[in-house]
Amino acid sequence: MRLRINVVDQEHKMKLELDPNTLLQFQNEGATVLRGFFVDWVETLRDGIAANIANPNPNARIYQSDDGGGRFFVDYCSWQRIPQYRDFIFNSLAAEIGANLMNSKKVQLFHEHILVKEAQTSLATPWHHDMPYYCVDGPKTVSLWIPLDEVPRKRTLEFVSGSHQWGKSYRPQRFNGQPLNESDALEDIPDISANRDDYNIIGWDLMPGDAVAFDYRTLHGAPANHSTSSQRRAFSLRLVGDDARFVRKQDIVTSPPFNQVTLQHGDPLKGDEFPLLYQSQYD
Repeated sequence: MRLRINVVDQEHKMKLELDPNTLLQFQNEGATVLRGFFVDWVETLRDGIAANIANPNPNARIYQSDDGGGRFFVDYCSWQRIPQYRDFIFNSLAAEIGANLMNSKKVQLFHEHILVKEAQTSLATPWHHDMPYYCVDGPKTVSLWIPLDEVPRKRTLEFVSGSHQWGKSYRPQRFNGQPLNESDALEDIPDISANRDDYNIIGWDLMPGDAVAFDYRTLHGAPANHSTSSQRRAFSLRLVGDDARFVRKQDIVTSPPFNQVTLQHGDPLKGDEFPLLYQSQYD
C-alpha cells in the first residue's frame, strides 16, 4: 500500500490528503505503512541520531545482552537540543500526515524517540503498547516510526492488528523485560511470541524514509537484529490530536517522566514541552 497525496492550493496554503485505504487501515488495524514520504529527511535524521548518541540524555538507556553482541540504544525528549530533530518536527509534513491519520483539527508534539539496534544485537523489543507508559491520554494518537536503514521483513516492527480496539491496558516494561512499575495492578501482556498463530500480526519490509504509523494503543514489538553488518536506526515521532489531556499517575513512573511539567491531572495538554505543530485551515 503506497501513500498518495492530493495537494490543494487555496490562498497559497497547502492541504495534504492521504489515500483513503491508508486511513482505513490505520483506523481498523491500528497501523499502516507510508512509502518513501521522508526520503529527503533521512540524512538530517541520521546526523541528529549521531549527535544524540554522542551526547545522550541522563534518561537514555543502553541495553546489551549477556552474549556481548551489539547495543540497543534508546533515548527521547532531545528535540529542544538537537537541531536536526527540531528541523524535522517543525518543517516536515509529519504533523499534516498525523492530522490526516487521526482525523484531527490540530496536532501537538508529545515527544520524539530514537531506537538504535546495532548489528548482532540479540535483544528483541518486547511486545507492548505505548499508552500505559505515558502521562497523556486522548482519543487521537499516532506514532510515526521512520527507519533510517533498510529493514527486511524478518527484522521489522510488527503489530497485532486491531489490538488498539481491545480496551486493554497492559503492564509496561522496560525493553530488557523488567517491569517499569512493580505494583501497578495492570494485567500482564499475553505471550504473543509463543502464540503467533492466534493473532493477526502485520509488518512490512521498509526502506530508509518509509514510515509506519500506529495508534498508541496498538500492541507492537520487534525481533532482534541478528545481521552481522547492518544496524537499525529509527526515529519515532509521537503526536497527539484533539482533546489530549495530561495524566498524573500517583506513585507511578511514566516514560518519558516529564517531571518538570506542572500540569494537573486532566488538564488539556499544553506548554513549551508540547508545542502545537499543525492547525487545520480547512474546517
